[in-house]
Amino acid sequence: MPLSDVAVRAAKPQPKPVKLSDGGGLQLLVTPMGGKLWRLAYRFDGKQKQLALGAYPAVGLADARKARDAAKATLAAGVDPSEKAKVDRAARKVASANTFGAIADELIAKMERERKAVRTIAKVTWLLGIARPDLGQRPIADITAAEVLRVLKAVDDRGNHETAKRLRATIGGVFRYAIATTRAENDPTYALKGALTAPTVTHRAAITDPKGLGALLRAIESFDGQPTTRAALRLMPILFPRPGELRMAEWAEFDLEKAEWTIPASRMKMRRPHRSPLPRQAIEILRELHAITGRGKLPFHSVRTVLRPISENTLNAALRRLGYAKDEVTAHGFRATASTLLNESGLWHADAIERQLAHIEADDVRRAYLRGEHWDERVRMMQWWADHLDALATKALEKD
Repeated sequence: MPLSDVAVRAAKPQPKPVKLSDGGGLQLLVTPMGGKLWRLAYRFDGKQKQLALGAYPAVGLADARKARDAAKATLAAGVDPSEKAKVDRAARKVASANTFGAIADELIAKMERERKAVRTIAKVTWLLGIARPDLGQRPIADITAAEVLRVLKAVDDRGNHETAKRLRATIGGVFRYAIATTRAENDPTYALKGALTAPTVTHRAAITDPKGLGALLRAIESFDGQPTTRAALRLMPILFPRPGELRMAEWAEFDLEKAEWTIPASRMKMRRPHRSPLPRQAIEILRELHAITGRGKLPFHSVRTVLRPISENTLNAALRRLGYAKDEVTAHGFRATASTLLNESGLWHADAIERQLAHIEADDVRRAYLRGEHWDERVRMMQWWADHLDALATKALEKD
């Protein structure tokens, strides 16, 4: 006779285990300690076997019957329900270990082992923190494009379009790592290209008109601020590095005899060391500065302490003091100035210009064939560029 909810609830423990049958092999085992355990008795391959279906009241009578019917269907398909349960448990265990959050942690640990920049790791960690509440506990192989899109849209709809774009790329990095380690088969972020609002690109202001550049160079020469700031300001148009690469430089990086500046990978955007030729004019500026700051580690140290470089805003603030607004010129804009005018000159190979700018070729195949530094051409190009700047500044002076 089938069991009822009342009968299951009223079942009392006995000195010995008691089995109450519901039919179809489903039994309620009442233990002497008062436990009530669902069991399914069945035969497979000629052997009597038993499958645990859970404990009452967590698993009620209706749920136990559903589990019995599912096991019977498995049995009818020629599969042992106990073996299937073991496989399912193992799969759940693997899935719980391969959550998005766990793999994201592995990826961050890998970046740390590879000594990626601290700022880069911090940025990735912050971005993944946005995704963790929704995706962190989900098995990565089960995450769909729709789930990822919900996370991205929440950011995008707040107007943070650039953050949403970077978040998609960062989440995609976790999926690609999972694919590489055989824990996922596809990257759902690929299907989301074009689903987000394209961020407005703000180009850094730069002067690319030779006449205007000459006037700017004359203004820089007249700057009467701190010697470290003045030296850095004079070097920016000559060497056109990223501002952080220059202001955080150390004297040990400069070989004035060989006329070379070697920037370590840790301070380069692409995390590759970069060697730059030093034209005569840059060497003269550095020698003058060495007489002032050469006893310390940092050429461009802060006015407050020799242990820290000038701040990120120092160079732009100096340009503002010279009367140039932020929509006219920025320290970073000297890179655009040099790139534009060097290319327009027609004297130098585009690859030499790109290598001097420390740009990395986006095409993997092309990059494989461009491992040379174009050093000799860059040495000639940088001296020509410094001489050209001198000529522009002189021309501007003659017109004053």
